[in-house]
Order: sequence, then C-alpha cells, then structure tokens
Amino acid sequence: MPATTIHFVRHGKVENPGHLLYERLPGFHLSEVGVRMAQATAHYIAVSPQLNTVSAIYSSPLERTRETAGEILTALNEVREARGEEPLELTTDERIIEARNEFRGTRIGYGEGALWKNGNWKLVCNLWKPSWGESYQSIAHRVQAFALEKVGEHPGEQIIVVSHESPIWSYRHMLETGHPEHNMLLRHTALASITSITYDCDTRKVLSITYVDPAAGVK
Repeated sequence: MPATTIHFVRHGKVENPGHLLYERLPGFHLSEVGVRMAQATAHYIAVSPQLNTVSAIYSSPLERTRETAGEILTALNEVREARGEEPLELTTDERIIEARNEFRGTRIGYGEGALWKNGNWKLVCNLWKPSWGESYQSIAHRVQAFALEKVGEHPGEQIIVVSHESPIWSYRHMLETGHPEHNMLLRHTALASITSITYDCDTRKVLSITYVDPAAGVK
C-alpha cells in the first residue's frame, strides 16, 4: 500500500512593527527571528532520514512563505548535492495562500487605523464561523483539493508545503472532526511548525496526522 506524506509547514515570524493584520498584503517579510525559526525547521528537516527524502516543495506565493520555503530548500539541496541528486525547485500555488480577511491593513490594538474602529467589531460575531472574510469551509476545501492532487502526483513520496496558520489548521480540523469550523484562538499550529498528514495513495484515506514544533526554542 503506497502512502504519501505531505508536511505542512507554517511560515516563521513576520516583521510587523505596526502590528497590522497583513493577510495577503505584499511586503511582509520574515523578521530576524522568523529567519532563525525557518532555519531551525530547515535543519530539522535536513537531518531527518525521512524528511530529507522529499521529492517536491510547494509554497503559498506570499513573501513570508516563500522565504521560509527558501531556507528549507537551501538545507535540503545541500543534502541532495552530497548524495549526488538533482536540486529541488520551489513551486507556488494559490490554493494554499492565506485566508481572505476584511480586516487586512487594520492595526491590532487601539489608535488610528485600529481594528475596532469604523464598526469593524460588528463583524466579529462568531469565532467559529468567521463573518470577516473567507469561510473555514472554503479554506479547508481549497487546501484539500491541492493536497489530494499532490497525493496523486507524488505516490509513495514525501513533499513539503509551506503555508499559513488558518489554511493548515482549518484543513487539519476538518480531517480530524469532520468539519473545518473552529475557535481561531485554540489553533495548534505554531510558527515554523510541521503538521504531517499521511495518505493512502489508492483510497486517499488519511492514515495519520502528526505535529512537531522544531522552532519552539528560537528567540
């Protein structure tokens, strides 16, 4: 029974001194801490006999995910070069992008441009079913469509997908509970963490879900 494992990696910490809700806005890059987080996760992947055999790396098209994926790619290609293998290249895909959010560009907290001004607070009426942007159903199903496509393209292989907290957790929650709706304050997807989902290639059934946080100690 061939099985494919997709390792969903959340990006590292973002440089955001204005505390903006950046959503899909351009120009938000990893902070110095975020780079170290990505490097810690990249090292974890590169020294793992299982993870360093990945056959492909995918990423959301946003800067923070591509930069995180770049650190992983560099570490893995050093291993591949030592083994005499061809280097991997990064492929981006819109289906694993951050969730759409009507609060983008507003600031967390108080003062000019704060989230709670201009009646924005009225949109936060149910943490389980966001009324401020893309639904959890939409998020989970686009990630699922991507994942099942890649299981078919990479039978029996390991692949890495660098995405965002909401897409990773919404999809995982749907697989584990049957529905993607959840309390956003209770997500278990730390920065630069790895959520690994293994699928039966023939049936597309999920065989296991595991989670590790290689960058937990990074400051």
